[in-house]
Amino acid sequence: MRYSPDVPVPPHAVAVTEVVPGDLLALSEQDVAENTWYVVTHTSPETPHTIRLTFRPPLGGRDHDEVFERGLQVALGKSRLDVTTIPEVISHDLDAVEFHDGDRVTSLRVVDPRAAEEPYTRRWGRWYRDLDSGAQEPLSDAELRERSAPAVRQEHVVRHHPRPRRTAGARAPRRVVVTGLGALTPLGVGVGELWRGLLEGRCGIRELEGEEFAGLPVRIAGTVPVDPAGLLPRPQARRMNRSAQFAVLAAREAWRDAGFDPAGTRESGLAPERVGVSVGAILGDASVLVGGDRRLRERGPRAVSPLTTPMTVPSQAASQVSLALRITGEARTVTSACASGTEAIGQAVDRIRYGHVDLALAGGAEAVVTPAIMASFAAMRALSAHPIGSTSPSRPFAADRDGFVNGEGAGFLLLEAEEHARARGARVYCEAAGWGLSADAHHMAAPDPSGSGVALALRRAVQDAGAHIVDVVHVNAHATATMDGDLAEACALRAVLGRRVPVTALKGHLGHLQGAAGGVEAVATVLTLHHGLIPPTIGCDVQDEAIDLDVVTKSPRALPTHGDLALSNSFGFGGHNAVLAFRRTP
Repeated sequence: MRYSPDVPVPPHAVAVTEVVPGDLLALSEQDVAENTWYVVTHTSPETPHTIRLTFRPPLGGRDHDEVFERGLQVALGKSRLDVTTIPEVISHDLDAVEFHDGDRVTSLRVVDPRAAEEPYTRRWGRWYRDLDSGAQEPLSDAELRERSAPAVRQEHVVRHHPRPRRTAGARAPRRVVVTGLGALTPLGVGVGELWRGLLEGRCGIRELEGEEFAGLPVRIAGTVPVDPAGLLPRPQARRMNRSAQFAVLAAREAWRDAGFDPAGTRESGLAPERVGVSVGAILGDASVLVGGDRRLRERGPRAVSPLTTPMTVPSQAASQVSLALRITGEARTVTSACASGTEAIGQAVDRIRYGHVDLALAGGAEAVVTPAIMASFAAMRALSAHPIGSTSPSRPFAADRDGFVNGEGAGFLLLEAEEHARARGARVYCEAAGWGLSADAHHMAAPDPSGSGVALALRRAVQDAGAHIVDVVHVNAHATATMDGDLAEACALRAVLGRRVPVTALKGHLGHLQGAAGGVEAVATVLTLHHGLIPPTIGCDVQDEAIDLDVVTKSPRALPTHGDLALSNSFGFGGHNAVLAFRRTP
């Protein structure tokens, strides 16, 4: 008989009367070719011309009992197996099983000694071979049952494994939920203006006025339409830079939205040392340092304000939020380019998870619409040259995108340990379920075109959330409308999620808010889960064919129901990648 390389040992032909219990047996050349083998468990003479064999598949199954002519030639493997180790198992009747999410069904071709078990897992009412592949097509309950009968006839053992019961064990990290939201953006003051503007497809990008911008090659930006200083008590506003003013106003809105007293921690019945602040910022407010330098050169050292240094540092936003609400637990600042706001939120999630604080205000704030910053971005050829018109100058994923639009603002979440929130009867928007970081290690400004670093951050966020790729129902993309950046992100999303997940990008509405982008886009992602509605991407009138994603455009779209996880992406110059994972709550 022919040798099959898929059999663990080369077979050799013998008469059926020569086999003994433990032999690995193939009954024909076709069985050898198809890797169909059995282990002999018992032999006995039947007549002078026949012999009775009892044999079982080598990976377990039902016994076969047959009578053969003594002169029959069969194939034997050289190894002999211990028959006591081969289980006798039967397939389950899947028609009689009531399925639940978390159940597994396995199929094993038990006659093939080298076969691997094929598992299917039920998630969101459908069956997946791999919960972390975005490219596969799942099966329905009916399709899975339909496949099982022919598999059993072809010597597969099909088994149903009910979802495992939870057992008591070591204390797990605490779940973190979102109970408050706050924002100041180019669409207006407050979360309500942000959400309405996104759903209505409004654009907050404006012409920059003032003689300091007059000579710039690009004079459009996403600016907040009100002076934040006018919304704060004058003595406080004078000691804050513009970025810190944004931060305090957005953080206070999130604080009030969560049901706390605007006066601060103690007035809200909270221990100040159990509350934290985590803010992302790249520069904070570059205009303070620029203004101080101008006064120094024009009028000398005495003209420079003593507040110049404390109002220049990026950490001023975090310190001013802690001052405004008397938060003493911690006041952290994260600086990782345009991923700063997202990473600040992720760090706050971990601080709550592991018991350092019980709740935290986390987000991003930035105010870098200044002549020098605008001129620098223009010199890099990073800014869009599209004029303000019928569609946004910022055109994420569009065929005619040509760069980002600089912007400013702030976005904050009030994050809270779930048991803390439930104990006080708080309204919960969703769970802040996980986050992921990575670095491209590719270039000081350009993204890695393969998207491999972005893909790693996406997978880590899903894993950190204790979830699977099939759970993802939406992505709020970073999508700055730069040619290379959008392509790299799209490449990563296709590699990790496939094309099935609806994607939206908000920089057509807002511009790129730099360190604040992650905070504001996290607010929008939370609202998407809470309301079950995905805002449209504006500026993408004709999608670039190379993007090849399901980009939501023109009007809002209902959130899919087969899943519960939404991702919010932020990627920054230098290869900083950060992704947040939010989970819909019942």
